[in-house]
Amino acid sequence: MALSPESMPEKPFDFRAPPPSPIASGRRSCVTNEDVLSEFLEHSLRVPDLVLPDKVFPRQNFIENPPKIDFQLLSSMESDSLSKILDSIARIGCFQLVNYGIEGECIRSALAAAAGIFQLPPEKRRAVTRSPPEKLYGFEEAHGEKEEEGEGKVSEEFVWCRGAGLKLEMEAIWPVGYSNFSEKMESLLCDIEKVAEKILMAIRQNLPPKTDYENDMKQGQGGIGSGCYVYKHSRNMSAEKCSGSLRYDVIRMLIRGFDYSHALCLHVCDGSSEFHVYSKKGWVSFCPDKDALVITVGDQTQALSGGQFKHVIGRPIYKGEEEDCISMAFLYSPPSTTNTTNVDPQKGKNTISLSQQAIAAIVLTLVYHILVFVYNKF
Repeated sequence: MALSPESMPEKPFDFRAPPPSPIASGRRSCVTNEDVLSEFLEHSLRVPDLVLPDKVFPRQNFIENPPKIDFQLLSSMESDSLSKILDSIARIGCFQLVNYGIEGECIRSALAAAAGIFQLPPEKRRAVTRSPPEKLYGFEEAHGEKEEEGEGKVSEEFVWCRGAGLKLEMEAIWPVGYSNFSEKMESLLCDIEKVAEKILMAIRQNLPPKTDYENDMKQGQGGIGSGCYVYKHSRNMSAEKCSGSLRYDVIRMLIRGFDYSHALCLHVCDGSSEFHVYSKKGWVSFCPDKDALVITVGDQTQALSGGQFKHVIGRPIYKGEEEDCISMAFLYSPPSTTNTTNVDPQKGKNTISLSQQAIAAIVLTLVYHILVFVYNKF
């Protein structure tokens, strides 16, 4: 007779733990093993002692003034001007230029017109600020969020270019003043470009012919061409605030640099107390000569030289001035040759490309068939 499930006796489940693992008689005790493991970890995971420098911020070094080059003697075979330029831009990335043929009145009138830009009220400036960062022209506050009583910002910045976008935006907020300013800037920029073109040509003649770096430089050109950074330096700045601004400028320059790719930068900074040159390897400064242009090397020239010449960023410093000062940094790039493939440089005449020849052949063929059809029809 089968037993029903209800009548089967209940048996408790067996939850007995497994037997402990046997310990070999030849092994050491747990305490000994822990000492050996600790000693091993102590030797194998030892972290070296790190000694950090006292000052992480780059140190400013004062140097002798870079060579002062007479622009009119640059092409003279008897002059050693070119050798001085090449040596200076290889060491510190800059040199000074005098007797460059630009009238002082042309420079002074452009500086005076530029001062009016920084007199525009903040609500009008906001319409032409460099926001988003991809915008290559307009206002940008270099340092200082709020103006203190009796003491303004250390410096202010405006980027000017020949682009139609900037012209439309500025004429909307400053119609009469901007037209005068832009006209004077255009005149000065034309003279600056002639000077920069001659200097760059002299540098190129002393470099190996046709390198990959030159091809990279040509491919990197483009955009809106030459531009100018216009700076307003405030008067009577305290030493503490001026020092803080310098540190801000160094960090900003080293991280961001210029937004324009360029071959040379020509600085109009007459009357500046010091001129600072920033690079990834250091920070040097000197006292520029009166009426001299300071020329610094751009990224295109560094690429063209294969790294022989140093790409640096320059900035004039004004101390103890009783009035606001204006300085300018003109960024020069040589005209791009990538869009001149349809022009024969030797004959100076336009040539017909293969695509144009193919289109002409197709058109002539169609015209021929139409004429034959018409002739047979009538």
